Amino acid sequence: MRVLGAFPEAMPSGNSRPPASLASVALCLALWFLLPLSSLAGDRRPLSVGRTSGWKEKTLILLDVSTKNPVRTVNENFLSLQLDPSIIHDGWLDFLSSKRLVTLARGLSPAFLRFGGKRTDFLQFQNLRNPAKSRGGPGPDYYLKNYEDEPNNYRTMHGRAVNGSQLGKDYIQLKSLLQSIKIYSRASLYGPNIGRPRKNVIALLDGFMKVAGSAVDAVTWQHCYIDGRVVKAMDFLKTRLLDTLSDQIRKIQKVVNTYTPGKKIWLEGVLTTSAGGTNNLSDSYAAGFLWLNTLGMLANQGIDVVIRHSFFDHGYNHLVDQNFNPLPDYWLSLLYKRLIGPKVLAVHVAGLQRKPRPGRVIRDKLRIYAHCTNHHNHNYVRGSITLFIINLHRSRKKIKLAGTLRDKLVHQYLLQPYGQEGLKSKSVQLNGQPLVMVDDGTLPELKPRPLRAGRTLVIPPVTMGFYVVKNVNALACRYR
Repeated sequence: MRVLGAFPEAMPSGNSRPPASLASVALCLALWFLLPLSSLAGDRRPLSVGRTSGWKEKTLILLDVSTKNPVRTVNENFLSLQLDPSIIHDGWLDFLSSKRLVTLARGLSPAFLRFGGKRTDFLQFQNLRNPAKSRGGPGPDYYLKNYEDEPNNYRTMHGRAVNGSQLGKDYIQLKSLLQSIKIYSRASLYGPNIGRPRKNVIALLDGFMKVAGSAVDAVTWQHCYIDGRVVKAMDFLKTRLLDTLSDQIRKIQKVVNTYTPGKKIWLEGVLTTSAGGTNNLSDSYAAGFLWLNTLGMLANQGIDVVIRHSFFDHGYNHLVDQNFNPLPDYWLSLLYKRLIGPKVLAVHVAGLQRKPRPGRVIRDKLRIYAHCTNHHNHNYVRGSITLFIINLHRSRKKIKLAGTLRDKLVHQYLLQPYGQEGLKSKSVQLNGQPLVMVDDGTLPELKPRPLRAGRTLVIPPVTMGFYVVKNVNALACRYR
């Protein structure tokens, strides 16, 4: 269970006084807080294109997109953020009113804000006005404190275990308490926020869903890419690592759909490693391949929301460093927010399309996703389509737009590392221009590179890019 807030398009000025408490932080960031979650079932793997026997490296890939109907529609706040309780322990709380930090947060709106992490398990909640206390039993704060992060790990952290059925009963009790108190009566409830779905975790989720599946607004879990596997920059390019998420999604969806078909699912925390990331790697350009593929895969398989752990100051997996400088994954997230809408489209590649055999892990190195362009972006008319492409190959790839995309104008947003460090760089360039803040209150303009109609897309080796195909007039994208 976790406290969530949603921050809208407008946020307060950085000139406001530093907050003295969590409540004032919420006001400073213009957040309204909810209780945790929601999921959409279904299993659709990301389109992966790679070498196929008989096709040479220089083969021109023909790409088309189905424009009549979306295959998925995710939450408007699909890409959301988390703040870790370490900001309290480490003395960073007052800095949340920083004009620079607020500007960076505003750039990623609209989004939910989750305040949580393992240290939440050891926070003491003090509610001076808890109407439930007078009823002779524990109030909502008791349950908020006692069921926080990854209930499957309670035995390790607290020396006692909890089974799914008991956890479900406690959620039902909490739901009843919330509905009986006026200020909480419309609060949403999310859970159980389990960890990696191994056998014992799936058993816990099964017991929980059987008892309390209808009590939560969405089902939540956390994903951690395996410890020790990421040791150098090139490891972020390994398809085996990127594909570990897909199998976990299917396991979660299978249990959820057994008891509550169509229930929303959120990935309420994604990390490279459980230790908070890897120094000089999780905050580098290389980590972006993992992050962008995560976004594409989750939306493609129907996960409603993903919450990035963490926006600021936690390990090495954050979007903004301790000097308030945006890291490569921040710029990647900003481009995603500006260009990508919630409607997911099916991608077709002529000559290379195939269905993997059951149980086979896709290991191809060119990954292509398509969405309707964000309708809030007034640079593009409704009906436009945005592709985002990940090239893990060490050679460039050529893509020719076909079908409904043929002979359309394209805007390219190519993101590459900036500086001498290559994949380990903590700075990036967009279409050859380094991305830096103009000042504490101003983000840089994200300028596209226009490509003439009919031009072949050339994807440089080991890069990521967004491509807005203008004026397609896609039926799926014309209406909200």
